[in-house]
Amino acid sequence: MSDLPEHQSAQRIGELRSFGRRKARKPGARGAELWRDRLPGLAVDLAVPFVPPQQPIWLEIGFGGAEHLLWQAEHNRSVALIGCEPFEDGVIKALAGIDERGLSNVQLHPDDARPLLRWLPEASVAKAFVLFPDPWPKKKHVKRRLVCPATLDLLARVLQPGAELRIGTDIGDYARTILLAITGHPDFEWPVTGPDDWRVRGDDWPETRYERKAVREGRLRYYFRFRRVSRRA
Repeated sequence: MSDLPEHQSAQRIGELRSFGRRKARKPGARGAELWRDRLPGLAVDLAVPFVPPQQPIWLEIGFGGAEHLLWQAEHNRSVALIGCEPFEDGVIKALAGIDERGLSNVQLHPDDARPLLRWLPEASVAKAFVLFPDPWPKKKHVKRRLVCPATLDLLARVLQPGAELRIGTDIGDYARTILLAITGHPDFEWPVTGPDDWRVRGDDWPETRYERKAVREGRLRYYFRFRRVSRRA
């Protein structure tokens, strides 16, 4: 299968990649067909100006196996969802799920989310999800973690005032990094009232395969809900 056009996958010089591999195994006939025939009609085109839809926009960065993305699209059909995922297998799973569930409110960006965040207009996104991103556990790789002040700057630009940013992780050190980044950022607040606010997932936050793996391996999970606020003077 051919790679994406240059404008779809461009990264800024010196910008570290925050994700691992793009491909695992060669897709089967059905997967190859979905990638070839269905993806072009659902992929966001960063080469053309953004045309805002009539409905609110939700954004998921790194949707993995697409369980959460598909659930949200199916249960919120009045919302337009954009899912970002550079891993080919995950994109194919999303394409298959979109067809199986008859969804018409999903677009995909099969690459790094940061060019998409720069392309989207200011205050255009009503809710964003970053669920169980690659933890980059080795000390020398921590700088590759997606959730950092630079990414929060990009998210703050596209999120509407009052918009919710959900971030999930099962790595305690990453949870600490997330909280330090959020509490040090002028455009976000953490409206926490008690431990259940980060220990309980909530009915509108479906489980993903990565979370199930964390459960099997006995790791704590952290479910953060942050809010975009107006920049303080």
